[in-house]
Amino acid sequence: MTNTALLRKKIDESGYKLCFIAKQIGITYQGFLKKINNESEFKASEIKRLQDLLNLTDEIRDKIFLTVYVE
Repeated sequence: MTNTALLRKKIDESGYKLCFIAKQIGITYQGFLKKINNESEFKASEIKRLQDLLNLTDEIRDKIFLTVYVE
């Protein structure tokens, strides 16, 4: 399960719009929203593109995508 709060924080810090990020990682805006809201899962390739786009460290990437997180 994605740590939605931390992902949104990093997106806000980047200054990018959600639709821009979705296009950069190769998915639709609606598909991106579903993934952010844990309605579907990110693929490894999408996580890598997000890490590069948002300049996430490996540690932050792992906290967002690999840690079991319950809101």
